[in-house]
Amino acid sequence: MQEIRWVKGKAVYTTGEAAEVCNLSQQTIIRCFDSGQLKGFRVPGSKFRRIPHEALVDFMRANHIPLEGLVGDVIRVLIVDDDKEIIDLFEDALSSDGRFEIATAQTGYDAGLRTQQFHPNVIILDYMLPDINGNALCRSIRENPALQDIRIIIISGVADPADVEMLKNAGADDFIRKPFHINEVIERIVELAKA
Repeated sequence: MQEIRWVKGKAVYTTGEAAEVCNLSQQTIIRCFDSGQLKGFRVPGSKFRRIPHEALVDFMRANHIPLEGLVGDVIRVLIVDDDKEIIDLFEDALSSDGRFEIATAQTGYDAGLRTQQFHPNVIILDYMLPDINGNALCRSIRENPALQDIRIIIISGVADPADVEMLKNAGADDFIRKPFHINEVIERIVELAKA
C-alpha cells in the first residue's frame, strides 16, 4: 500500500498555536489536552505538549469550533487516479506550490483509507477506477457525516452529460473533462477549499 506523502504544511501544533487557531486561551487548550479531550503527545524529556493536525481538527469539530482558524493552513488534496502520469502531473504542480499537502491513491479502496487518514479538503477523483466508479465513491463519502466538508472534483475523459449529472447527484462538487489545463484545476481546488 502506498504511504501518504506529506508535502509542506503544519502537521503538529504547539499549545499556543492550537489556542490561536481555536480562539481559546492557551490554559484552556492545556486543560483539554491534560484531560484527554484534545489528543496529542508530550515531547520526550520535556513538559511540552504537541497536537497533531488531525487531532486538532477532531477537537474543533467535537466542540463546534469553526474551522476558519485553519484557513491560513495548507490545502490538503487527495489525488485519486489509476494513471500514474496524472498523479505525477498533480504532484509536480502542487508540490511546488506551498499552499498544498498531497496524498495519492490509485484505487477506490485506497482512496477510502486515505480519506479517513488524511481528511483532505479536496479530492481529485478519476471517474473510472479499477475497482469502483466515481459516483459510488462520492456517495460513500457523502454518507459519512464526518466527511461532509470534503469537496470532490471528478476528472474524466469518458463521461457523457448524463454521467456528469449522476456524479453531481452523488455528491461531486465539480466535473472537469480531460484533457485539462492544470492551472485551471488548481484555481478550482483553491476556490472549493475556501467555499
